Amino acid sequence: MGERVTLELVNLRVCVEDREVIKGVSLRVERGEVHVVVGPNGSGKSTLLSAIMGLRKVKVCGGSIIFEGRDITDMPSYERAKLGIALAHQNPPEIKGVRLLDVMNAMAKKYGCSDCTSLTKTLLVDSFLSRNLFVGFSGGEKKRAELFLLMLQNPELALLDEPDSGVDVESIGMLARAIESLRNRGTRIILVTHTGAIMEKLSRINKVHVLIDGRIVYSDSPDVVLPVIFKLGFKKGLEVLVGGV
Repeated sequence: MGERVTLELVNLRVCVEDREVIKGVSLRVERGEVHVVVGPNGSGKSTLLSAIMGLRKVKVCGGSIIFEGRDITDMPSYERAKLGIALAHQNPPEIKGVRLLDVMNAMAKKYGCSDCTSLTKTLLVDSFLSRNLFVGFSGGEKKRAELFLLMLQNPELALLDEPDSGVDVESIGMLARAIESLRNRGTRIILVTHTGAIMEKLSRINKVHVLIDGRIVYSDSPDVVLPVIFKLGFKKGLEVLVGGV
C-alpha cells in the first residue's frame, strides 16, 4: 500500500442516506503534493472530503482509506484529527459567544504555534480576532479564518473545500500564499474547487482530477486539464481530453 507518507483511497464508495454518491474513487497523495478535484455541482466533491475526514453525515459503503500505512476507513473523525487530518469547510457555521481569538489560543496551546503572528499577518485575520467566530464575516473573512484555524493544527493532510468560493481577488491571493506555506511544510493537500480561481495563484499543482457523478473520469497535470475544461466545459472538454489519449 505504499510508504507511510501516503494517503491512498482504494476503490472508495461513499453513501449519503442510502444513496451512493462516490462510486469507486482511487487516488494517492504523497507528502508535499497538491491534488485538485474539479467537477460540476453535485458530482460528489464535498462528499469525498467528508468521507476522508470521517464525518458522520456520510458512510463508507465500500473500499478503503489508508493513511500513513494505517487503514482508517472505520476510524472516527476525532481520531483522524489526532493523526493530523484537518478539513476546512465550504460553509463554516457561525458560533456566537466564542471569539476567533479564543479558538486560536486554545489551538495554539494544544498544538503549539511557533508562527502564530506570521500566520495572522499572512491571512490578515488580526483585524477580526476579537469577533465571534464566523458571525457576520464576509466570504473572504470566513475562508481566511477557516484556513487560519486549519493551519494552527499543523496538519499532515489538509482537505480544503472550495477555498475560493465567494472570495474577493485579494483574499484569493492570501489564501494561495497560505496554501503554498502548507505545502512547503510537507502537508499533503486535496483541494476542491468549482471555479478554479485559486489554481491560477498556486505555483505547483501535482495533479488535477475530474470528478463526474461520483467517479474520477480523468486525471492529469493542470497544464493538460485546465485549459480544456475551463474553455469547453466538463462535457465537451472531457470528450477532447479522452479522445486525445
